[in-house]
Amino acid sequence: MPLLEVEELRIVFDTRKGPLCAVDRASFAIDRGEILGLVGESGAGKSLIATAIIGLLAPPARIAGGTVRLAGRRIDDLDAEAMRRIRGRAIGAIFQDPLGALNPLFTIGRQLEETIRVHRALDRRAARARAVELLRAVGIPDPERRLDAYPHELSGGMRQRVVIALALCADPLLVVADEPTTALDVSVQAQILRLLEQSCRERGAAVLLVTHDLGAIGAIADRVAVLYAGRIVEIGPVAAVVRNPRHPYTRGLLGAIPRIGARPRRLVQIEGTMPRLDAVPTGCAFHPRCPHAVARCRGERPELEPMGEARAVACFRPRGAEGGLG
Repeated sequence: MPLLEVEELRIVFDTRKGPLCAVDRASFAIDRGEILGLVGESGAGKSLIATAIIGLLAPPARIAGGTVRLAGRRIDDLDAEAMRRIRGRAIGAIFQDPLGALNPLFTIGRQLEETIRVHRALDRRAARARAVELLRAVGIPDPERRLDAYPHELSGGMRQRVVIALALCADPLLVVADEPTTALDVSVQAQILRLLEQSCRERGAAVLLVTHDLGAIGAIADRVAVLYAGRIVEIGPVAAVVRNPRHPYTRGLLGAIPRIGARPRRLVQIEGTMPRLDAVPTGCAFHPRCPHAVARCRGERPELEPMGEARAVACFRPRGAEGGLG
């Protein structure tokens, strides 16, 4: 049984003109110890899915359909108090702005110790020892002294390491990392990704890595789900998807990544922009931007169909299929 199962998840925004669908029947699963990357442009719905899983959707957004199960238990219909007990203990969260995720009025040590004591039956001395252990595990030098530092006294990379330590305080089953390296210098991003991978694999935790960066996905993820306009258009092992992307949108994302050491070439540009929630096209949502669209794409929505290699694609003309793009 997968650790996390998301089935037909639908998220809407309630407006005066009626509900607007932001995530449309998204389905995926993550096994224990596996890292799944969720990738797409800004506005695709990635962060909404992550927020729904950890139970922090706020009005006017709401779950309008589907289910979310953790270790076989349904969690999308729990009340706020029940979800608060799961969040932190069974689900750890890492957000893109480490300064915003930490309380500027409390020391790093106080925040770690209080989080540890909420989820584990430890006294203050044991909680402090555990905090030191966690800071050392995420690569913070001189952790005993850093416990007395305030968030603003640390660099962005150090703050994100603290946020990872907070997420791992209770040895959660699942870690949801929403753009964990966006606010960091390029030189620090790879370090944080490797740290996240190492820390979670050592503990056997599953990871949902939400990002717009396919390079980050390729660095540490086992599988990738590509999201467009709230719909998953391709999902499969990272190596297979990167080597042979089947959906035109996936090919566009990969074509926009510069290659170090390769002959200079013009990067691929996906014409147009992500549609507004009140203007999602009929049929395949990507068809106005797709150079290979046909009449069927404009009138009929493609569903995710298996295409071997433990992957699935939502496209009427997927690359490599009979009658496809070759």
